[in-house]
Amino acid sequence: MKRNDIITGLPFLILLFLSLLTATSQVLAHCDGLDGPVVKAAQKALESGNVNLALIWVQKDDEPEIRKAFQQTLEVRKLSSAARELADMYFFETLVRIHRAGEGAPYTGLKPAGRDLGPAIPAADRALENGSADPLLKLLNEAVKNGIQKHFEQLMAEKKFDPDNVEAGREFVKAYVEFVHYVERLYEAAAKPAPGHLHDSEDTAAHKEAH
Repeated sequence: MKRNDIITGLPFLILLFLSLLTATSQVLAHCDGLDGPVVKAAQKALESGNVNLALIWVQKDDEPEIRKAFQQTLEVRKLSSAARELADMYFFETLVRIHRAGEGAPYTGLKPAGRDLGPAIPAADRALENGSADPLLKLLNEAVKNGIQKHFEQLMAEKKFDPDNVEAGREFVKAYVEFVHYVERLYEAAAKPAPGHLHDSEDTAAHKEAH
């Protein structure tokens, strides 16, 4: 099989490759940002007076708490500009905290706007805003192709070791394990539903031990 054959037929891999392009902390923190989607939804809800714009970000069982916080915020906002600012921040904090709790993720406070989230998350948001996934698919496709080719070329180079050279053989095994795990993560990301904020570290560890 030619090397180029390895990197064709990739569209099924790239749909959920987001998790491999950004650090886990970046993905988890996306909804924590003052310029993130949850805070933006909270802002729109307060400006329009429509709590439903915020409720979509929490579980049904958490609706009463958000509705209460929303009404309290609207009342306090009327007092003064300073009170409005404090009330808004309270509602942002409450919505983000409950959203993350509903996804099984810890809440560590709101993060500043303008953080570096890597290329994939902003590209995903732009795709939604623009109604086109083409630039996002191009970004992910290139990353997948480059990643597979790099690992595969390293593996093929290490494959030519002298059978009597144990250390060289170990380098081959290391390259093989890295290649197999890399491809496995790509396939799992594409084949399984996105887990939101939940990451099953125990399953991941079990996979690694199996290899």
